Amino acid sequence: MLPKLYKLIDEVCEVKLNKYANGKDISDLGAVACGDMLELRLKVSRRLGATGVVCRIAKDGGKDADMPFLRTNLDEIYDMYSLVLDTGALCGEDMCGLFYYELLFLRGYETLFTSTYNNKDFTLEEKSGKRFHLLVSKKEYDTPKSFGRGVMYQIFTDRFYRGECEEAKNIKLREDARKENDWERGIPEYPAYPGAPLKNNTFFGGNLWGVAEKLDYLSELGVSVIYLCPIFEAYSNHKYDTADYTRIDEMFGGEKAFDNLIKKAKEKGIGIILDGVFNHTGDDSVYFNRCRKYGDGGAYNDPSSPYADWYKFRSYPNDYESWWGIEILPKLNHKNESCRKYFTGEGGIIEKYIRRGIAGWRLDVADELSDEFLCELRERAKKESDGEAVIIGEVWENAAEKVAYGQRRRYFLGDQLDSVMNYPLKNAIVAFCQWGDAEMLYNTLTEIYASYPRCVSDKLMNLLGTHDTERILTVLGREDDNAGEPPSVLARVRLSEREREYGIKMLKIAAALQFTAYGIPSVYYGDEVGLEGYGDPFCRMPFPWHEIEGTYRTEILEYYKMLGRMRRDEEALDGGDFHILSHTESAIAYTREKNGNNLLIIANRGDSFELELDGEHTYRDLESGETVNTSVYIGSDTVRILKRI
Repeated sequence: MLPKLYKLIDEVCEVKLNKYANGKDISDLGAVACGDMLELRLKVSRRLGATGVVCRIAKDGGKDADMPFLRTNLDEIYDMYSLVLDTGALCGEDMCGLFYYELLFLRGYETLFTSTYNNKDFTLEEKSGKRFHLLVSKKEYDTPKSFGRGVMYQIFTDRFYRGECEEAKNIKLREDARKENDWERGIPEYPAYPGAPLKNNTFFGGNLWGVAEKLDYLSELGVSVIYLCPIFEAYSNHKYDTADYTRIDEMFGGEKAFDNLIKKAKEKGIGIILDGVFNHTGDDSVYFNRCRKYGDGGAYNDPSSPYADWYKFRSYPNDYESWWGIEILPKLNHKNESCRKYFTGEGGIIEKYIRRGIAGWRLDVADELSDEFLCELRERAKKESDGEAVIIGEVWENAAEKVAYGQRRRYFLGDQLDSVMNYPLKNAIVAFCQWGDAEMLYNTLTEIYASYPRCVSDKLMNLLGTHDTERILTVLGREDDNAGEPPSVLARVRLSEREREYGIKMLKIAAALQFTAYGIPSVYYGDEVGLEGYGDPFCRMPFPWHEIEGTYRTEILEYYKMLGRMRRDEEALDGGDFHILSHTESAIAYTREKNGNNLLIIANRGDSFELELDGEHTYRDLESGETVNTSVYIGSDTVRILKRI
């Protein structure tokens, strides 16, 4: 559809590869279920001079096996080849696994090898290059049907809304905490320099009562699930230093506020996902108790404590393993069965909160959680929710091939995760908006879709910002990168009017891509009204409730509401097929389709152009309402979402 500024492999080398699983075309996909019969079909130009084709395949870490293709047809122009792989036989007793393969084209004394750059497209090289990877998951692997519709919304509780009910007003400030009363203009506490010690005990006063009071607002955004940053009892305002997993922090409203939120959210069809920080605790916790807030017990004070073996001491008590060497975050020892079962066992933390009504868990630093822990956690969560609790891992790279601490991870083989945070897509969208890099966006969308099981791709957490990253409007709007400035400067840097205007333009493109790609869009609180800020803690500013109406924030909010309605109304965005039609250096077009509901998305960061349509259908622009049927104008720096009617 778009003019191509490069040539595809079947045009250059005249080689075309298609994949079929049990007779169904899965050429865009890269994962299959164990037991599927996977057929590779090749269309090869006679001009290539190939006398035969071989598939060289190996299980991850195993030995290569060569399997010849069968030539099924030939004419004066093309040879057709086919190879059927029995994935059950490939996997053996493991019933799943990761495989790597390449195709060898035999040409007399010369052999050409496939080398892929996105796990689908490839070139032919004189030497072995990057292989395709094939994920074979367990046959019964599936992800929750209810998760993936609508919009996810991430909330950093202390900065979202204070709440105006009596219960919220009666929340008492902890003795060792400080209150920032200026919600509108207050700046989060920041270190003197990056990495300097910081107490993180300054609170703005947001609470779970406040979240419940804003459910109508969230419903208007199309929110179907809320992801809450940690809410368990902890010393800090961010709560990633858990003190007691069995208690909801009183500064956030405690147990009553939590149960109220679960109840009110369910009434509006909104699920609640909790942040599971299970890799480490706070040192100021009932388990470690370095600060003796919880009496004389705890692993730090008592070597005979039931929690003593939950941690690894190199030299008792002051030398112990901690997360990234941060001593206030002692690392849990999941090899200890008592520690592991506290979370994953019968009556444990996973079961406790699913029974209280949560929709699932987002797992902090999933790369540092053991396979055994993840498998037990998933089994418990699925058992207690009839399979509907979602398990999302914090993984920043391609999770199908992820290696952490020298170990290949097995997130998507069927017994660990349902989804991951889609940071690769976030990076590609930013590159597209900042530099017009449609090639990176195309390759990222293609590689992820061609790597993950389809049930995972449909549930991916598509984000543009989180509590760990700079605000997306700041990233897209700034002309100068101030990231190297000291915290005292970054605390007050804001976009100029010109930068903000440009940033909003780019944000609309980014959000449209985020909302229409496979997966579920995750909006970090405040992004929908243009909240600004550099990295932690400046990406955690209070929500600007006082300055939305009648400002530039209204424009952004209305656009997000439009996207939210689209997520609610368009069936194609609920697990619909995804297909990239074409791309140039600076533009991309793709479709979403399900049960006859068809959307065409075109994003352009280059010069304007006229896009010819098939002429057989009429399309309506979901933002402007304009109808077109023969061609559509695609302006520079724009995105259009067209529905076939």
